[in-house]
Amino acid sequence: MPAIPSNKPYRVGRSRTGLGLFATKPIKKGARIVRYFGPLLDSRKEKDDAIENKYLFELNNRWTIDGSVRTNIARYINHACKPNAESDVKPRKRKVIIRAIKNIEPGDEINYDYGTDYFKEYIKPIGCKCVACEKKRKKQRAEARAEKARLKAKAERKALKQAAKQAPKADKKKPSKSARANGKLLNGHGAKSAAGRTAKSGISRKARKPREQSRASA
Repeated sequence: MPAIPSNKPYRVGRSRTGLGLFATKPIKKGARIVRYFGPLLDSRKEKDDAIENKYLFELNNRWTIDGSVRTNIARYINHACKPNAESDVKPRKRKVIIRAIKNIEPGDEINYDYGTDYFKEYIKPIGCKCVACEKKRKKQRAEARAEKARLKAKAERKALKQAAKQAPKADKKKPSKSARANGKLLNGHGAKSAAGRTAKSGISRKARKPREQSRASA
């Protein structure tokens, strides 16, 4: 890490995205923090236009600052969707100054918005890890868990409701005690009684037959 004079209100330290720049002293809103600098690249020159790295800061259609040099402390400032600083671009002077747009307390990470083009090309493909986006993702995960729990509870209530509706139908299909008793009577003693009645009527017919024959003979 590059050496930073003790009178400067920042230090390079570890952040959620790698290295970052952190305040070591209170920084008031509007205060100048650090200059973003490096060799100037002229897009009209083929060798300059061919240079590619993630520390290029475009001033205008022609001039770009190559901030990849290690002495450029501002290169350690990370992107944030809700930053506490901003880049004050001065194309005519070919200069970029990072200024505070909020009061920054010691220990806070200094950050600014890199812009739409840089975000789409470098940050969006891997996912933004700034505090605002992390909070947003955390909220989305919590909402997804709550929605999953809600749907599960709804399904359980529906299952209980269906079970409650099916219970009376099952009771109707189930035979009553009296029906079971009648069934047993018809399958058991009732059949024997019917057979007994049939047998008695047969005996009566046989008993009457001789008397009919005796009348005929008389």
